[in-house]
Parts: sequence; structure tokens; C-alpha cells
Amino acid sequence: MGQRQLFCLGCALLRRCRILVLDEATASIDNATDVVLQKTIRTEFKYCTVITVAHRIPTIMDCDMILALRDGRVAEYDKPVKLMETEGSLFRELVKEYRSHTSNTNI
Repeated sequence: MGQRQLFCLGCALLRRCRILVLDEATASIDNATDVVLQKTIRTEFKYCTVITVAHRIPTIMDCDMILALRDGRVAEYDKPVKLMETEGSLFRELVKEYRSHTSNTNI
């Protein structure tokens, strides 16, 4: 699973795109491959604008900005650290829920 996503990311890497839009690009990839892919994206596209749509919390934790949607509307938009510090933040609640379902506390 995930071969198509990997192929598309490879094409974007070769083209040296200035804007990269990832819509659940790593959804069909196992967690270990996702970690490697995220490192590659962070280094190879560090001078690009990267817009990531993702449900995996670790995929977006080191992003510059987070846009959280609720019922199709913008609920909040800020730096992840700021959202994590904000009481009642939707993003903060999602991270808490994620942590409660995994043993990974390094997030």
C-alpha cells in the first residue's frame, strides 16, 4: 500500500516544486515509513511552502502553522506550540486524544 503516494512524492522531489500540497499523502503508509518520509519532506522541501492535510498527529506536530477545522469551518489557526498551550483548543484536544490511544508520548 502507498506506492502511488510514494511515486507522486518522488516526482515532486525531482521537479523541485516551490509549493507542495499533500492531501493524506502518507495515509496508506506504515508509521515507520511515514517517519522517514516526513524527515525527507522537511529537509528536501525546507525552502518550499508545504500544505499538509493529515489526520496523523505526528505528521503535523513540527509544522509552522496549524489550521484546525470543525464542521468544515476554521476553528483555529496558529503555531502548534501556541495551540497546545491554549485551554480548550481543538488541536490540543486532538493531541490529548491521540496520546491516550498510543504509548508514544514523544509528541
